[in-house]
Amino acid sequence: MVVTKSGKKLAEVIQKAIEDSVMTMAEYEEIMSVASEDGVIDNHERALLRELNDMIANKAIKFGKSP
Repeated sequence: MVVTKSGKKLAEVIQKAIEDSVMTMAEYEEIMSVASEDGVIDNHERALLRELNDMIANKAIKFGKSP
């Protein structure tokens, strides 16, 4: 898989958002904004978003207010 500049930026934003295992709606919106800012969600970005959604579905990451 090709790692793109936009994919690296998205990975950084996701990592920052999940550090405390709680994601706020503002963090989620920022992630989605970064993912779509260049108008293309490439394979790397798609994989990152899929992994994030899996963590949310498995409750490894919770939505709410940061502690």
